[in-house]
Amino acid sequence: MLNVKTDSRKIKPNDTFVAVKCAINDGHAYIGSAIEKGATNIVINKSYGLDKEIEKKVKVTRVEDTRKYLETYLKENYSKEMEKMTIIGITGTNGKTTSAYLLYSLLNSLNIKCAYIGTIGYYLDKKVSNLPNTSPDICDLYDLIINAKDNGYNTVVLEASSEGLINNRLEGIPFDYCIFTNLTRDHLNVHKTMENYRKAKELLFEKLKPTGKRIVNIDDKYSEYFIKENTITYGKKESDYQILNYKIENQNTIINLKINNKEVTIESPLLGEHNIYNLLCAMIVVLNLKIDLDILKEKIKEISCPPGRMDTIKWNGNNIIIDYAHTPDALERIIKVAKEVTKGKVYTIFGCTGDRDRTKRPIMMKLASTLSDEVVITNDDPHNEDPNEILKDILKGNKNTNYIVELDRKKAIEKGISMLKRADTLLILGKGHEEVMIIKNERVPFNDKKVVEEVLKTQNNCA
Repeated sequence: MLNVKTDSRKIKPNDTFVAVKCAINDGHAYIGSAIEKGATNIVINKSYGLDKEIEKKVKVTRVEDTRKYLETYLKENYSKEMEKMTIIGITGTNGKTTSAYLLYSLLNSLNIKCAYIGTIGYYLDKKVSNLPNTSPDICDLYDLIINAKDNGYNTVVLEASSEGLINNRLEGIPFDYCIFTNLTRDHLNVHKTMENYRKAKELLFEKLKPTGKRIVNIDDKYSEYFIKENTITYGKKESDYQILNYKIENQNTIINLKINNKEVTIESPLLGEHNIYNLLCAMIVVLNLKIDLDILKEKIKEISCPPGRMDTIKWNGNNIIIDYAHTPDALERIIKVAKEVTKGKVYTIFGCTGDRDRTKRPIMMKLASTLSDEVVITNDDPHNEDPNEILKDILKGNKNTNYIVELDRKKAIEKGISMLKRADTLLILGKGHEEVMIIKNERVPFNDKKVVEEVLKTQNNCA
């Protein structure tokens, strides 16, 4: 465990507390709390006026910028330890979580102890904790990696978000593999332009070890920016790991690949073309770790998606699928997969997050209403936005009429389930694994799967 902390609540006796100022909190306000917890060294900005009595109790280090001090300290004290590990970073708009989780699952099934850090939490042999962000702040991220190593997990796969990268949360971490999945419209409320968004993703690849390898989806239109020396490519185009064709058979996907000019057939329980790309990310790393392909093929037959990704509940001959899809690209992909495996109708429930990119909202509505038989528009996480204003954005320019509005998400799910007849599919999109709905500053307990289970229990009791 690290002996340096930025969160006073995590301080242990003899730790160093670095008072970092961020957009929400100023760590200098928690110096007293850190000392009470046992901190013996306090690092503060030179400009901060500290009570002289505190200097009698603990060692005080004054620096120009506590954030820069922290980054340098972590790099100098822990990067060498991480050099002995195998660290894999995955970035892109869609597919990060599934690709990372599949890799985590495959490696552990092969007795290679691998930790996972990302959107769905912190995992060792099982889930350890939730995380506040896809890429936690730098101090927490280092702590998680070192904790994994201390517990015998010398391999770590982590999701690298664009916001985490531009805010230096991954500074000093040496990567053995950096993976680029794709780049589609998202987070423009932060990055403003797709060029800025792409440049943020490129920052991950600057952290590769000299012997590290790039793994790049060659089919993505931005792939040229990521392909350089030591690059392994994958996709439908001519590449090192080429997708030749695939078919869905008995709820499995049979994939024909060309791997380094040799044709190979893989059978996977994961459905949809997007999951072939996700699986390839994981396969490439595993095979580069010198695992035999035939052994890997058998393990692939047993894998499953992470929580909240294509999470399927079968009911009365219908499929109810809960998925995190919250971008136009992800929404389009999952509806197309649903149509491919559904004999009846496809119904889609979705909403859009507040305080985020507004321009994608009408795009998502057009896709949902064009591809689905019927759509239920509902709340996602409104944050500080008025849900009715979000709804206006969603419906802007809409000409399709196959939709209803139910902003109460539980009632929306109830309506969606009531529409199901036989051999239909209901997609509940946007929140996936999430346990809360964020309304202003309140985190209201809400999980799509639990709500579905409650509704079905009521339906079954009434039957």
